[in-house]
Amino acid sequence: MKKLKFFWILFFVSVATFGNNVGKLEVKSDPPDEFTTLLEFLEGKVDFIKGNFPIIPADEVKKNLKNEAYHIIDIRSDSWFEYGHIKNAANIPAEELLNYFRTKINPADFEKIILVCYSGQSAAYYTGLLRIAGYDNVYSMKWGMSSWREDFADSWLKNTKTSFEEKLETVQNSKPASGTPPQLNTGKLAGEEILNERLQTLFAVPYNDFILNSEDIFKNPEGYFIVNYGKTEDYDLGHIPGAMLYTEGSSLLRNTDLLTLPKDKKVALYTTTGQEAAYLVAYLNVLGYDTGNIAYGENAFMNDLLKKNGRDAFSPKQINLFPVIE
Repeated sequence: MKKLKFFWILFFVSVATFGNNVGKLEVKSDPPDEFTTLLEFLEGKVDFIKGNFPIIPADEVKKNLKNEAYHIIDIRSDSWFEYGHIKNAANIPAEELLNYFRTKINPADFEKIILVCYSGQSAAYYTGLLRIAGYDNVYSMKWGMSSWREDFADSWLKNTKTSFEEKLETVQNSKPASGTPPQLNTGKLAGEEILNERLQTLFAVPYNDFILNSEDIFKNPEGYFIVNYGKTEDYDLGHIPGAMLYTEGSSLLRNTDLLTLPKDKKVALYTTTGQEAAYLVAYLNVLGYDTGNIAYGENAFMNDLLKKNGRDAFSPKQINLFPVIE
């Protein structure tokens, strides 16, 4: 009889122990997905998503040509660089920038590192990637070499247009509800490791792959998720049909409207000049969104309206007569 009682006591203790272990196994949670891990790693580190774009004017670069704390990197083609470039500029292909920063220079030696391109847009994109990589002293030169001298200004002079001003709308388009984010599959667990994989991937892709033409957007606005990143008063003046306002400085944060962006549709993003947009395209593409920049921004389709309202319109006034090395 005593043996039988001992057996039942042992049985119930075993069942209780097993049940507790099962309970512990059931509450065990899965690790966060790569998107969430990367976003948590980046937010708070990337200042330009709050509207603080590191864009500097050409005259600041000109005034600091003899300042050794300023390092100029020209990412234009060899032929354009040979035709004329800013004194002491280094000609580095865009796809080699990350390696150049990591192995060829000590970025901390400089107060400012300025990226220069044709129009300011590709320089802004790669400055965005480098800022995301942690180099907080990198800047892009506003308007690119188009603002340095007239014979470099064709890219802006030929692309500032008013073609679609009559097709703008003023209706306020609502954003969709928050959805699920893109899925990243780098195979890494830590935010820094995931970021490194994403940067390696994106530096290997030419910026041209992210350029969208405003004419194509106006012809087929339904084919894109159109984001007008700016201020309410500017959005109300007129925007691309179907475009939704994402408020400058706040709308692309995790706790606001970031997750309203689609993971399965092309995001066509635009700002006034396309230079601010290039920074945002860099950030969103790092996170896995399929994002393109409407080239030259609103200047490509409503340049006169920008001028009339005192906004950031390109004109010959932005072109200087600064010296170059030939």
